[in-house]
Amino acid sequence: MKTGHELVRTRGGSVAVRSLSEGEVMHPGVGPRVEAEQLYVRQSRLVERLAATTDRALVVFDVGLGAGSNALAAWAAAEQAAAPARLRLVSFERDLGALALALAHAADFGISPMGVTAARAVLATGHHETARTSWRLAHGDVLEALRSEPEKADIVFWDPFSPRANPELWTVAAFAAIHRAAGPRCTLFTYSASTAVRVALLLAGWTVGVGEPIGEKAATTAAAIASQDLAEPLGPTWLRRLSLPDVPLPKDAPLDAASRIGRLPQFAAGS
Repeated sequence: MKTGHELVRTRGGSVAVRSLSEGEVMHPGVGPRVEAEQLYVRQSRLVERLAATTDRALVVFDVGLGAGSNALAAWAAAEQAAAPARLRLVSFERDLGALALALAHAADFGISPMGVTAARAVLATGHHETARTSWRLAHGDVLEALRSEPEKADIVFWDPFSPRANPELWTVAAFAAIHRAAGPRCTLFTYSASTAVRVALLLAGWTVGVGEPIGEKAATTAAAIASQDLAEPLGPTWLRRLSLPDVPLPKDAPLDAASRIGRLPQFAAGS
């Protein structure tokens, strides 16, 4: 099996990183910087939530650090925000090669000199801190790290490789693990809009909705602990697809997954 990473051009012409072992490009559509800022930072209302958090730090879990695009976009937004709260950013990753490659080509990725300094410190020591931000690396298996993670997340960027390449992170068990590590108003965002991923989130206890489109994707997925934190919760129309033959389900879904989901509070009003 090939190991390592290489630079590639996305369909839109942006520079991105491809994992040789997984055979997948990180942020393959609109490119890493645009996807990070639109799908994760803007959609999560990171800056607004920093402004509204007055008694503690705002905690963001960056699951799948990869080449650092999502983490660096969050870090830069917090550094520039005129907000009283600090950002406490925790990045989960087992392979740091993609970030090292991106930093070696920082100009191509639009990473600022201050961002380079922060990310290099995280690579070297596992931590970087300023007056406005704290960025920590949880290096190793994500699910193992979550079991001992002391923080409770306010926002989750769920951005590992696809279910084909990284199946264990798209299961009911995986989303239940991040649910246990979530605060009471936590929101989660991911690039996938697949039925199987949404089913896994629902069975794990999340309220699930439609996320914003990005590039060629007509929709992504948003999830929340509290239903009022979703702009567009899934409703009866989506629920009906679970009765179709051969509907894709996560590998650890129970046999009665469809009936369990149908009884969830978010679908009760439309039943």
